[in-house]
Amino acid sequence: MNQLDALRQFTTVVADTGDFKQIAQFQPRDATTNPSLILKAVQKPEYAPLLEDTVSKFRWEPLDEVMDRLLVRFGCEILSLISGRVSTEVDAQLSFDTAATVSRAERIIDLYRAEGIRADRVLIKIAATWEGIQAARELERRGIHTNLTLLFSPHQAMACAEAKVKLISPFVGRVYDWHKKSAGSAWDEAANAGANDPGVMTVRWIYDTFKMFGIATEVMGASFRNVGQIVALAGCDLLTISPDLLAKLAASEEPVARVLEPRGGPVEELSNREYTEPEFRLALNQDAMTTEKLAEGIRAFVADTSDLEQLMKTLKS
Repeated sequence: MNQLDALRQFTTVVADTGDFKQIAQFQPRDATTNPSLILKAVQKPEYAPLLEDTVSKFRWEPLDEVMDRLLVRFGCEILSLISGRVSTEVDAQLSFDTAATVSRAERIIDLYRAEGIRADRVLIKIAATWEGIQAARELERRGIHTNLTLLFSPHQAMACAEAKVKLISPFVGRVYDWHKKSAGSAWDEAANAGANDPGVMTVRWIYDTFKMFGIATEVMGASFRNVGQIVALAGCDLLTISPDLLAKLAASEEPVARVLEPRGGPVEELSNREYTEPEFRLALNQDAMTTEKLAEGIRAFVADTSDLEQLMKTLKS
């Protein structure tokens, strides 16, 4: 049994890509996308016609609506290849605007429904800012499920749990990147691998805490740098993995043992007192890694969205 098949015994495998032609060979249940992955895909010759066709059909609509139609077009192609859900991201420029995020999410769901896709097959991806978490709270109340992304810390995770979001995506690789850069020449790769990887430790804390308190929010490890990080989280609810790492798992027959698992039923009850905005913002401020990586991630998604919009403008003209 290869590592990918072994991993499936404990964890739902998710493909993290906009290149949907690669998906079928790995047979993931779910898939995730983001603006960077879609931008990367449409720059390939096999996907350029999809971008051109979408812009041509809707050239008279506002650019932001054409963008959503493109994201939904990719999402529909992906859903034709998998049995589960696709995550589609709200424009990162709205990361600090709760009302606009809710409105944009509802439009994305409406576009999917117009294509015959049920709402329960879509997760709306939203950055785990305070405003994003509040938008997710409202969307969940309206029956639209969410995936909170750019998540790096326990306080983001707990705020999401209190908002009863469907799924969170703690980023393993970016937590690892920050600690490695911060340590500089003192970084010891061997000592910080596997269970001692700081990104792995973050996800394990979140997973164990959620199970201990009986929190229903699904935990999906994301942003992996190597196979070792993935194997160290075997048993996590879901893991979203890039095609290159999926290929490495499929090519290896090294053993994979379950690492994470619920320890019986919940042993504690979560307090009914909700995280307040001042508490959240102070916790974020005191956490240099989360503050930096959240801001950096939003900037990167905004930049890639802008590049994608520029491609659309060129095709419109």
